Amino acid sequence: MTDRKILPPAFRHVRLLLARGKDRPSGDRSEGYDLLVPLDADNRLDAAEWKAHQQDCRVRHFRPGAEDRIGRLRRKPGGQWFFDYEEGERDDEMGFRLGDERFVTGEYVSVDSEGTMHTYQVARVEKP
Repeated sequence: MTDRKILPPAFRHVRLLLARGKDRPSGDRSEGYDLLVPLDADNRLDAAEWKAHQQDCRVRHFRPGAEDRIGRLRRKPGGQWFFDYEEGERDDEMGFRLGDERFVTGEYVSVDSEGTMHTYQVARVEKP
């Protein structure tokens, strides 16, 4: 994805795994996201670092029976974060208040994928 040697120190690999829900009471450890993103001292997305290194902010969405989707972390002018896979908005996945979330192991974040909100648990946060 990106040469690790040139990434700023704020970058982290974050693994999100599908948390339990009505349709999956035990969650699903085979579905989730790998994020390569800059985090600030409070483990929140760092907008300034993102702006300076947008091309390095990567997303991989994985799930059983489907090809991995590779994209980028993007931010709308109003501050809403989303995952962008192709040109246009049709395939975008919106994060629910991702800018307010702390990316700490055990915490939860929500992502709207194909019109349905899903909750993911932060399973890992580590230097790439």
